[in-house]
Amino acid sequence: MKTSKWSVLAIVAIGVFMATLDASIVNISLPKISLYFRVPLGGMVEWVIIAYLIVISSILLTLGRLSDMIGRKVIWVFGLAVFTASSVLCGVAPSLLFLVVSRAIQGIGGAMIMSVGPAMITHAFRAGERGRALGFLGTVVAVGTSAGPTLGGIITQAFSWRWIFYINAPIGIIGIITTIRFLSEPMRPSGAAKKFDPVGAALLSLSLVLLMLAMTFGQEIGWVSPWIMGLFAASAVLLGAFVLFERRTAYPIVDLSIFNNRLFSASLVSSFLSFLSLFAVMFLMPFYLEELLSLQPDHAGLLLTAVPLTISLVAPVSGWLSDRYGSRVLSSLGLTVASAGLFFLSRLTQSTSLSGILWPLIVAGFGQALFQSPNNNAIMSSVPENRIGTASGFLATVRVLGQGFSVAMAGAIFTSLGGAKAGAMLTRNGAHDTVALQNTFVHAFQIAILTSMIIASIGIFTSLARGHKRQD
Repeated sequence: MKTSKWSVLAIVAIGVFMATLDASIVNISLPKISLYFRVPLGGMVEWVIIAYLIVISSILLTLGRLSDMIGRKVIWVFGLAVFTASSVLCGVAPSLLFLVVSRAIQGIGGAMIMSVGPAMITHAFRAGERGRALGFLGTVVAVGTSAGPTLGGIITQAFSWRWIFYINAPIGIIGIITTIRFLSEPMRPSGAAKKFDPVGAALLSLSLVLLMLAMTFGQEIGWVSPWIMGLFAASAVLLGAFVLFERRTAYPIVDLSIFNNRLFSASLVSSFLSFLSLFAVMFLMPFYLEELLSLQPDHAGLLLTAVPLTISLVAPVSGWLSDRYGSRVLSSLGLTVASAGLFFLSRLTQSTSLSGILWPLIVAGFGQALFQSPNNNAIMSSVPENRIGTASGFLATVRVLGQGFSVAMAGAIFTSLGGAKAGAMLTRNGAHDTVALQNTFVHAFQIAILTSMIIASIGIFTSLARGHKRQD
């Protein structure tokens, strides 16, 4: 019996919600985790987050290709099982090292889930409905991301930090049962006897691990320090070796000819630029709201939900429109609106009202949603059936890398212009020269957001460069 396409969407939604929720739910509980294990907030406790993100980013592409070879269902089921079991291990962790290792294992499960989710939806929905389905998936991602900090705070306060991991167990079990019960897709596609490329997988994964380590610690150690420059250089060398090896092997992890497809390449570059530019808002705005305007964290968090809430409302509509009118105009218009939102956000000062902050956030979120669903639809619809796992892996990888580079870029600009130091001094009681500190903070904030606006504007042209092909 053929699985209902809406059943597939529901199954994917369960797994993706769990994975995206866990990416954001842990941050707010780090102080409690640090206190429990009696370690300072920083150092090894940061690896509770870092280990998860580095593992995910390093293996997404490999898992996407693997799903094309052995089947999406087997990767999905194992991903849910690994994620659920490792969540329990995180909850019972007797030591900080045990927790970090369990989070790394959880990252493997999360990567399995995120690498094949869009591919499962692409396979289940025909081209004329795919954009709407991917738009609904975008809503799930937005809800999971926005609910994480709030839900994490409530759970940690009411129970303990361990329950932010235990909560995944029932969700994961439901996901596994529904997948096995309702997903009729075979565990292995017929005629898919292909060889795996372990050398290429190792080169790619190690290159991405070193890149993420450099991006994570560059601000702390110094971007031009020998350690960070060495990590960047080693990552580039390994990536070059990967490309050379892939051109010569008969069974590559990434068939580089996929980039000859202009629709795929231009849409992928546009996706990277969108995350590079727009994630800076979610990174910098908490500092603006809490350090410059002295808002409480819960009030700041409530104000920032305007972005994911707008995305959750607009994404399904923009996906539906892309099914009918194609992705080129919608995606380009979305980045145009997002660029306008970033420009308005770059005009914020210490005297801006809350309503004056809210509407530019809504504009930026609207533009992001208008861009994302049609662009994702274009990426997933531009490749043949036997490559949708690879496309799905690329889609997830550019999101993680774009967000990582965005934090590094915005943080470097904001810090180098004195914004971070000014913000820290403003939070201290009795700080002198308050006006001067506020002006320094505002200047650094505005330049960082304006830089993001320029990057988003470049994305408009890469989006237009995809051509006029309509995805029907």
